[in-house]
Amino acid sequence: MSYSNISKMNFEVSEEQKIFLDKIDRVCKSIRDYETRCYLDERMNDRVIPEFGEIGMLGCPISKKYGGLGYDILTYLFAIERIGREGNSLRTFFSAHVSIGQMVIQNWGTEEQKKKYLTNTVNGNNIMGFALTEPDAGSDPKKMTTTFEERGSNYVLNGTKHWVGNGTFAKLITTYAKGSDGKISAFIVDTSSKGFDAQEMKNKMGLLTVKNAEITFENCLVQKQNLLGKIGNGLSVAFSALIDGRLSVAAGAVGVMKDCLDESIAYSQKREQHGSVLAKKQLTQEHLATMIVNIESSRWLVYRAGMARQKLHDYVEDLKEKDANWLDALNRENKEYSALRNRADRLAAIAKLHATNAAFDCANRAVQIFGSYGYQKTSRVARHFLDSRAIIIYEGANEVLKLKIASLEMGDKYDAY
Repeated sequence: MSYSNISKMNFEVSEEQKIFLDKIDRVCKSIRDYETRCYLDERMNDRVIPEFGEIGMLGCPISKKYGGLGYDILTYLFAIERIGREGNSLRTFFSAHVSIGQMVIQNWGTEEQKKKYLTNTVNGNNIMGFALTEPDAGSDPKKMTTTFEERGSNYVLNGTKHWVGNGTFAKLITTYAKGSDGKISAFIVDTSSKGFDAQEMKNKMGLLTVKNAEITFENCLVQKQNLLGKIGNGLSVAFSALIDGRLSVAAGAVGVMKDCLDESIAYSQKREQHGSVLAKKQLTQEHLATMIVNIESSRWLVYRAGMARQKLHDYVEDLKEKDANWLDALNRENKEYSALRNRADRLAAIAKLHATNAAFDCANRAVQIFGSYGYQKTSRVARHFLDSRAIIIYEGANEVLKLKIASLEMGDKYDAY
């Protein structure tokens, strides 16, 4: 796909994009009622992998070289926005599998790792997850206690991660652990490895078709060739993954808001109170207007951040072609890389902060418009409300993102955490 639209900041959808997005729309509509039943039953939607896999969504931004569709990041965000209309539960599956799963390997993996692992993830045979958060290390991953040590041809991992999306059934998980020097490294873990255990985390407020797991590494053996990136460079890998994760959360939040708006308009136009439909009430229109403004402001922030992320991606891919030691060049001393990464990081944080706060606000307003009808989980707006509470916590708690945004603007000496 040509990236000319991106360089010109033109967000009009091309004919090629439209064909793909129409496929996304059709699958979303076909599984909508089933997704509702699965949500109420608190079980995974078993139609997601085969039906989205058939149209290539399981490898949307992954290179054709490894079996993906090879779409640019903006197209992927368009698709995630549409999926977001079906709820954060459904969208979270794709964030875990693609944004902080496949894209981590595509961005940081060796050619051998990409050929070995990505091909079976784009066809749905292997689903991916991402394990960074620990019981006592959430917003501050440097506090993680999971460790690794070298043992012959393997690394041995010990520790616990939790809130791992897709963790109960993922075949591959990217994870992070500390060495004896206190530095963090990244690994690709096959979940069939000896010493790996995953248990579902239950009793959640929302995200009820997402299968989150607490995973335990007990002398878990990981082959040395499954080191992701350079030894001791794991935080750089994790933080780059969070840029992609935050973008997907923000794009999905736009979809959530659009669905809340559509549901609220349809309901308010037929529901009569005190002699007229709710849609004619000034306070209802105030709610609707706020939703509309939130959607538009969030959408353009997401798209702009997507453009910045694409420029970073293009730079790194070009570097890989030119320099066999490209990993050594991804550091602060490389001013061009550092500037591109900081911009992508900053804009992704802004988009995630704004869009997720706006989505929770929109869902809250939608429930208010529906009144008692919006208070049961059978209502779409109730499910959006429950799920949107989670997105202002994960992929960087919004309070932490405020600190990040401010300190990035002022410089390292004003780092607030």
